[in-house]
Amino acid sequence: MLKVDDIHTYYDDSYILQGVTLKVNVGEIVCLLGRNGAGKSTTLKSIMGYNHPRKGKVYFLDKNISRQSVYKNVRMGLGYVPEDRRIFSELSVQENLEVSFSSAVETQWTIDELFKTFPLMEKLRHRKGGGLSGGEQQMVVIARTLACQPKMILLDEPCEGLAPVIVEQLSEIICRLKEHFPILLAEQNANFALEVSDRGYVIDKGVIRFSGTKEELQQNDEIKKRYLSV
Repeated sequence: MLKVDDIHTYYDDSYILQGVTLKVNVGEIVCLLGRNGAGKSTTLKSIMGYNHPRKGKVYFLDKNISRQSVYKNVRMGLGYVPEDRRIFSELSVQENLEVSFSSAVETQWTIDELFKTFPLMEKLRHRKGGGLSGGEQQMVVIARTLACQPKMILLDEPCEGLAPVIVEQLSEIICRLKEHFPILLAEQNANFALEVSDRGYVIDKGVIRFSGTKEELQQNDEIKKRYLSV
């Protein structure tokens, strides 16, 4: 579904990603773990097209999208849930979803289906986005991404700043979404990420330091201590 092949990404003269390679297969949730500043968000932004790699290639659905615009990647079916959420604060929850539906070509997720998948949003349907808690906003942003009818989702730090009870609910939702499409999850919270993932990568200073199944990572105390502070 997704293949990242030896990408090198810069912010101006700062060399951030130094040869990142990873893949996500159909039916998988794959986590990208690392401390703050390790290169997780840059990896997702490089895939999505916000910051094109200077070297290396990104393939989605067997097509090279390394230099492709963000909107074209979205139309191909690549969904993105950003770390900072970017909710429309003056629009209601339902209006936030409707904005995304306007650009969808094929509709698998309807408004009713989204509220069924995220039942906590039903009572918030007409509340403005700016009046929602962090957890409520996260639910809306994920639902808004589904409204774009994705074939795959990139999730950037979804549980950052959320209460434990909301993180638990989010975990259940992510596991249900796996039935519909693969997910690449960038996350600092290793316990949360490994609970929902099939495989994992560990990144540090823009370099992949480990790749393997979640069981292999859970059993590797040296990697967890050195790169994840676990």
